[in-house]
Amino acid sequence: MAPALRMTRSIKEKLKIFSAKVNGVVSNMNSSDEERLNTPPTSLQAPISPPGLSRSRPNRHNVDRSNAPTPASIEAGEIQIQDHLSYFSTHLARAVRPEDPGPRLSIPEFVKLYERNYHPHGRHFVVHQHDHPVAGVHYDLRLQISETSSISFAIMYGLPGNPNSRRLNRNATETRVHCLWNHLIETASTSTGSLLIWDTGEYTILPYHSDQTSQTDTEFSCSSSSESHQPSTISDESSKLHQAFQDRKIRLRLHGTRLPPNYTLSLRLLTSHNRHSQPVRRKRRRDDSGWGNYQRVDISSDHSDDAQIRLSNAYPGATNSIHSIHQRKWYLSLDRHASGFAPVVQDDGARRKWVRRRDEEGRLLGFEPFFVRGRECERSVVTGRTGGEVLGDEGVEGFVGRKG
Repeated sequence: MAPALRMTRSIKEKLKIFSAKVNGVVSNMNSSDEERLNTPPTSLQAPISPPGLSRSRPNRHNVDRSNAPTPASIEAGEIQIQDHLSYFSTHLARAVRPEDPGPRLSIPEFVKLYERNYHPHGRHFVVHQHDHPVAGVHYDLRLQISETSSISFAIMYGLPGNPNSRRLNRNATETRVHCLWNHLIETASTSTGSLLIWDTGEYTILPYHSDQTSQTDTEFSCSSSSESHQPSTISDESSKLHQAFQDRKIRLRLHGTRLPPNYTLSLRLLTSHNRHSQPVRRKRRRDDSGWGNYQRVDISSDHSDDAQIRLSNAYPGATNSIHSIHQRKWYLSLDRHASGFAPVVQDDGARRKWVRRRDEEGRLLGFEPFFVRGRECERSVVTGRTGGEVLGDEGVEGFVGRKG
């Protein structure tokens, strides 16, 4: 007989013997033994509770973490939606911190502000605090230029708030032209950091006269003062912004929630920084002639989405109708005279001090100095959140901001 057949018969015989023994044991059981055998252990009879919330990401403010579109995915263009205002206003309403005592714009007022300017001649503005992992904390000033688009400047250290500061000037660097609905965003991700609405409102463009030094204090002595600026007949503010942008001289008054009344900025583009074309990105390709030899390859003919963004300096959905040039540096300063201040010579005569002045009717103009104190202190004027709280609400873990 084959070994495999003998093994099979042996297994069958062992199973028969085991079955007979089990039947004999069961037949000798009494009722209590049978009841104990059929009763499941106590560990399986305990009620099952739902798992608790993770301690590392509390959800006390009812922030939606389902599989629905997230602000980060919408901002990145991964998901397309139709009604941005409805989505973002609803999302921000869930994240509001009612306990924050700072200046606030309610959600209904936030919606009305956007709807009031949702037309070709709107004048909406927003200042975003952006904690970027590479660029660090900076403030993005976005100004509406059309029904769908806004020009954007990246400003280090935030907007100037002390008329007597020795660091009154800022670099304002042009970035990509954004879609207007980007004014509604507060979001966070590991790759882009946190973004919150530091202030929002409407802007006004003031005339920029040739005798500007006698009326305001812009401190741009190296610019030409011989340029003629005729009084403008343009009525709407976005068209005035287009004209001022082409003149490379902008006087901008911001009517916001956090910023004080009559807060006015001056932006100037010096001739040395006045580029007229977008920077062309080039890459290096290794030459076949030998190791370490490279030749430059022009990729301006690339038709990918990223290449088209670089060529037009506008994100998908936005139109660069104002001809903004990427990474062009403007100089920004507080227009102290237009903001309500007047210079007073100190007793020693060494330095002027700017103090609040009064108008013809005796009303006190200007404002008390304010300071932008950084990501740990500054809060959103819509939700009252800090940048860290935005990261937590959006479920971002392990974000490392730029040091220094």
